[in-house]
Amino acid sequence: MRPAGGKHEGMASANLPVDKVRQLQRTLYVAAKRQPQRKFHALYDRIFRNDVLREAWKRVRANRGSAGVDGVTIRQVEEEVGVDTFLAEIETALREKRYRPQPVRRVHIPKPGKPGQKRPLGVPALRDRVVQAAARIVCEPIFEADFLPSS
Repeated sequence: MRPAGGKHEGMASANLPVDKVRQLQRTLYVAAKRQPQRKFHALYDRIFRNDVLREAWKRVRANRGSAGVDGVTIRQVEEEVGVDTFLAEIETALREKRYRPQPVRRVHIPKPGKPGQKRPLGVPALRDRVVQAAARIVCEPIFEADFLPSS
């Protein structure tokens, strides 16, 4: 008899979205490492993959940032719009090349250890943070391949 497994017992791990994202990252990293002079021309379609956008959403949600200029919060998306609908709208806008980032909300926050002084902070809209996170998920392994271990 097999011991009781976890939540995804019997499922091929490569079918899970996070595993597909890691597989994509690994493929990009290996290609960049094997051919340091290689130019990656076709990455845009990787950014609006559903699994990449979903992983980007999880990362943005984990950061618990505040709303951008549009006032949309993580809670609003989850309770009113729905995460699936929100990500589908982003995917469609990217796929159809209609996506345009919104202006960044500028706030001034106190400088640590310097009473009375403030520094500017830019707060992108939630959907822009998701797109930025998706771009990072796709591009980071390519740049990581060039870094030295001491970097």
